[in-house]
Amino acid sequence: MFANHQYDITPEKQASLARFFYNQLTVTPTEVRDADLRGKTAIVTGANSGVGFESSRQLLDLGLSKLILAVRSEEKGKAALAKLSQSRTLDAKAIEVWLVDFSDYSSVVSFVERTKSLERLDIVILSVGIFPASRTFNERTKHDEMIQVNYLSTALLIILLLPVCKTKDRSQPARITLVSSEVSAWTSFKERSERPLLSALDKPGNINLLDRMMVSKLLGQLFLAKLAKLVPTTVAIINSASPAGLHDTEFGKEHEKGIIAAIGKSVLRRIYYSSAIGSRTVVDAAVKHGKETHGEFFSFQKMVPMAPLVYSFEGQDIRDQLWNETMEELSFARVETILKDVSM
Repeated sequence: MFANHQYDITPEKQASLARFFYNQLTVTPTEVRDADLRGKTAIVTGANSGVGFESSRQLLDLGLSKLILAVRSEEKGKAALAKLSQSRTLDAKAIEVWLVDFSDYSSVVSFVERTKSLERLDIVILSVGIFPASRTFNERTKHDEMIQVNYLSTALLIILLLPVCKTKDRSQPARITLVSSEVSAWTSFKERSERPLLSALDKPGNINLLDRMMVSKLLGQLFLAKLAKLVPTTVAIINSASPAGLHDTEFGKEHEKGIIAAIGKSVLRRIYYSSAIGSRTVVDAAVKHGKETHGEFFSFQKMVPMAPLVYSFEGQDIRDQLWNETMEELSFARVETILKDVSM
């Protein structure tokens, strides 16, 4: 199924652990320059820390005129706003804190309703993600919480923002970048053959939490591959990017307990990037490229294949199954109608 000559590597070689760590040790993403964001508006989710915060900072460094910090905690959002405002001369409302809870569909819907008040929407960076130390289920939907936050609510937000992107500025497409990861290629994904797929991921019992996090990232790539076929690049250029391995984020911090974890963190600190460095790949994907990146994935500031499963015959079946189940799950928001409307 894989026949794309724009890559200089196969999906299987790209998925190699050895290649990932080689790149992590030998490649340093360069600071994004030569992009003028004056007059533009951006939304960054998960903006109070880690990749979201650093992406926000870098967008402001490029002259961004208006930034919406989409966060769950108002207190943390205001703290991030204060840090981002330091040593800058900004308009009074250049940075705003808007609340959104990715564990609650209604919160996502309300957030999107608020975006309709914006004069324009040019850039969206989706960096919300959780990797808890214990398994939890969403109180409202009963889904595995990692699947709910990392995949389902994120998919809902992307689709609901498309009409906003389409109506705000028809002279150029919006840019939507999903923070993804190389780990999408490393999951065993034991549930891949089960139907319904989402229900299989919700089965009670002990699971490998690391693998489940990887699955959530893979679902995002499968979703993006399908979505890009339906959304015209005149409306939005939608891609994904990995910040690679990071040593200073809140993501997965609950797992850092005990002497073994402490030793591991010490070692990874020597190998992994800071959030400031890793976020350069995300910002690069969001502001530096054109329609050739629609539906594509960036790793170490290079456009590369997504997980091998995405391109296989088996993966096509899984993608279609996931898409159909996702459309059904999100039908309350009329997502299929929205996708038809934005394609016209």
